[in-house]
Amino acid sequence: MNNNYPIGLFDSGIGGTSIWKAIHELMPNENTIYLADSKNAPYGKKSKEEIIALSKKNTELLLELNCKIIVVACNTATTNAIKELRATYDIPFIGIEPAIKPAAHNSKTQTIGILATKGTLSSELFNKTVELYQDTTIVEQIGHGLVELIESGAIDSSEMDKLLHSYITPMIEKNIDYLVLGCSHYPYLIPKIKKILPNHIQIIDSGEAVAKQTLAVLKDKIGISKIQKSNALFYTNGNPKVLSEILENKYTVIERQF
Repeated sequence: MNNNYPIGLFDSGIGGTSIWKAIHELMPNENTIYLADSKNAPYGKKSKEEIIALSKKNTELLLELNCKIIVVACNTATTNAIKELRATYDIPFIGIEPAIKPAAHNSKTQTIGILATKGTLSSELFNKTVELYQDTTIVEQIGHGLVELIESGAIDSSEMDKLLHSYITPMIEKNIDYLVLGCSHYPYLIPKIKKILPNHIQIIDSGEAVAKQTLAVLKDKIGISKIQKSNALFYTNGNPKVLSEILENKYTVIERQF
């Protein structure tokens, strides 16, 4: 495996770019390839079998593109498919899970909120993690409709505001002091969420932790890139304009069927 081969990432659309940004910030010399499977978003409504099939399809394309490590930049795909991916392919996989541990350990009220997709909250991996924190009350909320609005470029819509208020207000009333974002799309909603939350409630997402874990695995198993100028490729099977805008039009987005 060549050290200078790219890091591959995939997500059910544009949300995993929040993970890509954290990785790119920590490792600016690494080449990256990002797949936005927007055609099949959201994964959170699909069966486990469908999620595994889509995750394998994305993995095989990233392997064709010579990726040296694959980041499953999607909570739903991680919690439903990463075990199967690791058993099938001989390449390191990095997953992303809701950051329950830091929230539970630091909570003063012993009550935390988790905003995630149905696919994540109903997964076996998520429920096994929750069982580890029986002293903490975990308020779960499915973010129905949030991914679809983000994918359609409607982050700043009144419909988005209405949904966020309806999901977050009951959590505040239950005395949470941490809100865990359990979907890689949701960090793009942080400015809106902050307007709803009181100042004492902290928001946690997984981007920085995933980037650090990716770096650690690269150093341990493959090696880090020695190139001076890195290249970032973005592929989407959805609307390239939405992905370009979330990347602030700084990168070329290639439309491709996969």
